Amino acid sequence: MDYNQIIDKLSVVLSTKRLQHSLGVSQSAAQLADRFGENVEKAKFAGVLHDCARGLASSTLLQKAASFAIVVNDVERCQPTLLHAPVGAYLAKNEYGVDDPQIFRAIMLHTTGGRDMTVLDKIIYLADCIEPSRDFPGIDKLRSLAFADLDKAVLAAFDQSLHYVIGLGLLIHPATVEGRNDLLQKINK
Repeated sequence: MDYNQIIDKLSVVLSTKRLQHSLGVSQSAAQLADRFGENVEKAKFAGVLHDCARGLASSTLLQKAASFAIVVNDVERCQPTLLHAPVGAYLAKNEYGVDDPQIFRAIMLHTTGGRDMTVLDKIIYLADCIEPSRDFPGIDKLRSLAFADLDKAVLAAFDQSLHYVIGLGLLIHPATVEGRNDLLQKINK
């Protein structure tokens, strides 16, 4: 499936707002990929598909996770929306014809992050935070940092995400803590 065919298919399964967000992530991911020497096409595809499972109900996400043999942890069981990332990776492969392991992994990690993130993983995680429709205190600083220092920007995005999740009184996914700690250790070496 080519990029425009994917957009056409997403326009049926995503709300208009979610589709615009996905297009913004794709655009931001392409810009970051260009800046940091990553494959721009892979970034565009991962960006546009990152939320392809976001519109699914919690019960459907849990069912699809089981059908894809995704191991669901306690945090995901309590907050099934977090499963839209790994489920989305499988949908990108099975329903959108994207058979690239780097794109698969970037989609899988775009919500929680994780240990040993690749450049593409970081780009998609960060693009999801800074795309043009995002508006929260500190967004301009994060956008500037994103194009100056990828690792420091991802670390700042982890911190912003943790503050947001704590503010909502939600559970913190262990992959986010592991990803932040891993990146912080690498930055401080």
